[in-house]
Amino acid sequence: MKILMLCSTFPYPPTRGGTQVRTFNLLQHLIDNHSVTLITQLADDVTQQEITELSAITDLIVFPPPTKVKRGVWGKIQRFIRFFLQGTPPNVMYLYSIKIQQWVDEAVTTGKFDVITCEHSVNEIYIRPQWREKIKTLVNIHSSVYLSCKNQLATGTSENKLRDRLYLPLLKRYEQNFLSKFSHIIVTTTEDQQQLQSLQQNANISVIPNGVNLTIFPLRNTDPGGHNLIITGGMDYLVNIDAACFFSLYIFPLLQQKYPDTKLNIVGSKPAPAVLNLTKNPAITVTGRVPSMVEYLHQATVCVVPMRTGFGIKNKTLEAMAAGTPVVGSDRGLEGLVIDGFNIPKRALRANNIDEYLTAISCLFENANLRSELSHNARSFIEQEYTWEIVGDRYEQVIVS
Repeated sequence: MKILMLCSTFPYPPTRGGTQVRTFNLLQHLIDNHSVTLITQLADDVTQQEITELSAITDLIVFPPPTKVKRGVWGKIQRFIRFFLQGTPPNVMYLYSIKIQQWVDEAVTTGKFDVITCEHSVNEIYIRPQWREKIKTLVNIHSSVYLSCKNQLATGTSENKLRDRLYLPLLKRYEQNFLSKFSHIIVTTTEDQQQLQSLQQNANISVIPNGVNLTIFPLRNTDPGGHNLIITGGMDYLVNIDAACFFSLYIFPLLQQKYPDTKLNIVGSKPAPAVLNLTKNPAITVTGRVPSMVEYLHQATVCVVPMRTGFGIKNKTLEAMAAGTPVVGSDRGLEGLVIDGFNIPKRALRANNIDEYLTAISCLFENANLRSELSHNARSFIEQEYTWEIVGDRYEQVIVS
């Protein structure tokens, strides 16, 4: 088949993390059997070498980066008014390119492709409603923007409560409207599927989770023991900033009282000032982006995923489980994963408040057998259900069906 893949953020190299990991690995799977054209935009940190390397594996068309938004109060007011009147959120409009739109319009008019996939919901803006009768269109939603905003308000993790209260009904309207444009909708968890189905009952929605490259994230050979913790993820992203600060300020000091030699590595690109500020505690290290995430995971006694908000399945959780690092995570951090229950091998420990984190981490610090059990059960779980080969096959089936 001839597939057009739209991805506003440059999806290479896969070590960038975030949504780019999913896009790249699905692309890599599809090019084995199909002709895939990828349209994307440059960013300040994209190098010519990365463009050359991605061009070597697929038909790549790169457009200039988006124009800068107006700063200040008046700029925010203008964006809200535009959102209210036109129905498209500012973060989607920020990435929108008229040149990309013109290119896609021409391609559809001339029948150049059999399928268009939008990798992340921000790319839905390029799809026109009337195309549904002419060409198969898919949107790969990494998480619901409406549900994420609603959850952040409910959990008190919103960055701007007034703005988000104003945006919430508009985001619901937006998601309802754009869902109706697509032949098929992909989400990463059943929770997102159920919630989006309630917004658009006639939508054709499938659950396809994220995956892990087992070569990049091999199972560790030894248990390092000790009292070393790790938190991973892009540290310029609100939900990860909140998770790192919550754990570091409210839970980590209590662990230090019990285990004075406890260390915490916060590993992820572009750490925000609030995250960098956590290093005032000398036992906390903020690394920024690292060449190999798995090396840090293998050195950790426990990986903590203390997210209080953020929907969709989490790459960081899957990667830690694949590496064999025992995981303690919240319901949000473990969303979409069956990690405990009747006749279910224990694959991670769940914690949603301070006492539960202290109990779970202490159990793992003190019990090597429990660490070994979680390590091997989690790795087996990933091998059976969450490799990119398995996920890619499921994605391809939806595309060709």
